[in-house]
Amino acid sequence: MDRDGVLAERFEAERGRLGAVALRMLGSTGEAEEAVQEAWLRLDRAGPDAVENLPGWLTTVVSRICLDLLRARAARREEPVGEALPEVASADAGPEREALLVESVGRALLVVLDRLGPAERVAFVLHDGFAVPFEQIAPIVGRTPVAAKKLASRARRRVRGTPALPPERLAGHRRVVEAFLAASRGGDLAELLAVLAPDVVRRADPAALPPGRAPVARGAAEVARETAVLGRRARFGAVALVDGVPGIVIAPGGRLRLVLRVAVTGGRVAGFEVVADPARLAALELAVGA
Repeated sequence: MDRDGVLAERFEAERGRLGAVALRMLGSTGEAEEAVQEAWLRLDRAGPDAVENLPGWLTTVVSRICLDLLRARAARREEPVGEALPEVASADAGPEREALLVESVGRALLVVLDRLGPAERVAFVLHDGFAVPFEQIAPIVGRTPVAAKKLASRARRRVRGTPALPPERLAGHRRVVEAFLAASRGGDLAELLAVLAPDVVRRADPAALPPGRAPVARGAAEVARETAVLGRRARFGAVALVDGVPGIVIAPGGRLRLVLRVAVTGGRVAGFEVVADPARLAALELAVGA
């Protein structure tokens, strides 16, 4: 095998890891594939003699490409939160890529990562996700190792969040929210009625509702029927901390569209609010939890 063939073979051995790094940084399978391909083009131009530590070199190159893409995305702000919720996943190209993205990264984590600054996200993903030392991260993000460590630490705190409930209540609240989300996905009236309090109240921003739908719904029967009909949105849902309390984020392709603030009393959903207004979404503190 010639030298070019050997180089291509060595790159292919790294492709899976590089793709995982790029996917977590970018939250898009299409962009991740493009970043990895660009890294190969740069390696091919550099040639085998220019690289001593190929895995480290490729990690650095892919990370810098991702950082540039994240900065460009932040400058464009091309996907504001709160825009109309699509009926199918749209961030990449269909349900298979949607499933891959969610399985690889996690829907709630994608939402929270999108709220980090580009350098914070890169530092956090590289260190906490792939154990890259801060000495290697520092030149990628243009910081000292100490400053890179602070970036990752700040990101970690935001990802974990600050629970507003003691551990036992937090776990119980999360179990109820998970049961509500599961029942919503299935559209099963009996399961929904089992998890909703008899006097449950649903409130929603107008942008979250079909035309003519009342902003407030009361009673388990009415709320369950409505949730069963609109439950197809729940397939884009995940449990996350919302202002320190378990709630639900609706995020096709990891892009935030709606947030459900859920109140729990006596082991049932006592009420929930569907937040769709962009300004209100941006003001919410979202986290994955410990």
